[in-house]
Amino acid sequence: MATSRRFLVVLLGLVGLVLIAIGIVYFVVKAGSLPSFIPGHIAGSSSHRTKRGLVALVVGAVVLLVAVIGAAVGRRR
Repeated sequence: MATSRRFLVVLLGLVGLVLIAIGIVYFVVKAGSLPSFIPGHIAGSSSHRTKRGLVALVVGAVVLLVAVIGAAVGRRR
């Protein structure tokens, strides 16, 4: 696998894992307690940000799938 392709696969894998982690944070942490670097903080709120969590999980899974497919296509040649 070429160096640039390997770099892209690793980068996509890391982005996918980070998005999945952020999605889990949206499901587990209440909106009033979200870290400042994650959008969606609502002061005093006791609800969870379910839609944002679901979107982050789905997008993270898709990006991770693209990374796996990119790595598999590179090995076949």
